[in-house]
Amino acid sequence: MTETSLQNETIAGRTLGRAARYVVGYAILIAVMLVSPLFVFLPAALFHCIIRNGRRITWTSLFIGTGLAGALALAGAATPQVTAAEANMSLAYLVALVLAVALPAMAVAPMVERAESFGRVLLTSIVLGAIGLAATEVSMRQIAGFSPFADQVAGARVQALKFVSIYQKAGIPNDAIGFLRKWMEIGVYCLPAFLLIDVILVFVLSLVLFARLRSWREMMERRQTAFNSPYLFRNLSLPEWLLFAFIIGGLSPLASGMPQRIGANVLALVTFLYLLQGLAIFRSFLAATGAGFTGVFFAYVLLGLLTLTGIGPLVLGIAGLFDSFFDFRKFNRKDHSDESHLD
Repeated sequence: MTETSLQNETIAGRTLGRAARYVVGYAILIAVMLVSPLFVFLPAALFHCIIRNGRRITWTSLFIGTGLAGALALAGAATPQVTAAEANMSLAYLVALVLAVALPAMAVAPMVERAESFGRVLLTSIVLGAIGLAATEVSMRQIAGFSPFADQVAGARVQALKFVSIYQKAGIPNDAIGFLRKWMEIGVYCLPAFLLIDVILVFVLSLVLFARLRSWREMMERRQTAFNSPYLFRNLSLPEWLLFAFIIGGLSPLASGMPQRIGANVLALVTFLYLLQGLAIFRSFLAATGAGFTGVFFAYVLLGLLTLTGIGPLVLGIAGLFDSFFDFRKFNRKDHSDESHLD
């Protein structure tokens, strides 16, 4: 019995030591992501940690990693060169990443484990991200007496004035400058939508990356013999009820005050989602035709040229909108398992 108990203690010690190493490793990785441009892959890192190590280790790593990132942010804010506004904005940035990206990622992780549709996971993340951004604004006002949103609006207006000044010095006609000024004002008016678009891009990039990780694919293949990942970019399909949000947002010019602002931001957000869906349709057509690297390269070059003229985004947006009615991807669809079509 003594030998058996010693063996059990040894195994438990090894297990605890392995768990501690995982926690330290992922905590450092999360901290680095929170203070660098690598934050775009933060949800993918959390999903991977849950698949490999479970939720308890993931939550512990996230808590410790957030603490490390917070310590780095406070240390940077204490330097003499940093103003109070910059320090507050740095802290707000970290809080927003945690509340609008990390926590929503943990919330949708069960949906990812069940391999629910790309569109459903993405829209759930958007809703939770919007709540997280609102919580960031409220918490920063209560704790620091600072409004991150007001600071970003002021910064956007300053940048808009700089652009207008540059174009005026370049001799651009007044009509063109007036048109540019109008669109910049619309951009400032729809700033909440653009903040959520950042959240959308983070989750799209993370889900597409996560779909390429071997651990998740092996787990799904053990559950299903014939498995087709829902998180390939070409499989992005938005739910049909999003059309109602598009229609409601389109009615925003008829409203005034806060309802008009909310409607305009909903319209901008849904329009971007349909643009993404149109791009996913374009990618699925390339995969269905079996285009190689050269064909895909020239197709995207052509799309880029059309984007410069404004035709590309218009066609993609219309395709994404009407995909709810026609389901373009069901025509001549062909599945591929080769690595070139895993996006």
